[in-house]
Formats: sequence, C-alpha cells, structure tokens
Amino acid sequence: MVLLFISIILFNVIALNKNKIPTMNRKVSIWTFTIAFQITFDSIVELKYNSYWDFDNGIDWLGFLAHTELILPITILLLRYFPLNASVFKKGIYIVCWTVVIMLYEKLISLPEPLGFFHLGWWKVWIDVIGAPILILIMLGYYKWICNLEKKLLNSYL
Repeated sequence: MVLLFISIILFNVIALNKNKIPTMNRKVSIWTFTIAFQITFDSIVELKYNSYWDFDNGIDWLGFLAHTELILPITILLLRYFPLNASVFKKGIYIVCWTVVIMLYEKLISLPEPLGFFHLGWWKVWIDVIGAPILILIMLGYYKWICNLEKKLLNSYL
C-alpha cells in the first residue's frame, strides 16, 4: 500500500510538470480512453480470469485508486516522450524500454504488504513482454487518431 500512495504522488507530480500534451481535448480524450480501456481489460483479465489483482481479489476502493490515479499519469508520460517523428527503430527501442520499466514496476509492487499492493494469480511478469507493447501501440493509435480528428476539425474552420 505504501508504494501505491508514493507512486500516485510521484507519477502525478512528474506528469503535471512534464505534461506537454497541447490541448485539453487530447488530455480529456486520453483520460477517458485510458480509464475505459483499463476497466474493460481488467474486467476480463483480472475479474473474470483471476489473473492478477490489487489488494483483494475483486473490486475494492484502493484498487480503484490504482486504476484511476496511477495509470493516467503514466500514460501521459509515455505519450509525452514518445518519438512520434522518429524512425521505426527508435520507436521500437522506446516501446521496449517502457516494457522493461513496466515489468520492473510490476515486480516492485508485487512485494508483500505493507509495501506492495499487486498480486499475481496465474499472470506472470513475462507475459508483459507481449502484452505491454500491444497495449502501448493501442494507446498510441488512439492518440494519433485523436490528433488527426483535431486537425480535421481545425482545418474545417479555416
């Protein structure tokens, strides 16, 4: 539990200071998509298949904090530094680095309470080698789509 509160404070402070997402529309869209996608993914993987859980198996208030207050700043940081205009190689390296960070963080928060809060059922950290890049690519695809929609909207007013 200690790591949850430290993580929420740390990642939110960093994300607020480093946030370079230019419009409120993009920020709200990312927040909405992140929450909806997280709830959908976890409803299937966590609740239906008992693969992993926060604190207690099932729905709990502290787990709700992890889903609403922790995932968003991490997503903002991921998007903030993503090399959108770089080569495919640099984009790949960036995704690999984030995947490693996610895996290390998952191991850290799996420490016993009171430090940790994450419990692995049948889910193994190595599954993130495949899962994390897919989730990152889905998020990036959504972000690019929102950016394109915004450009089209702005161009329609010119």
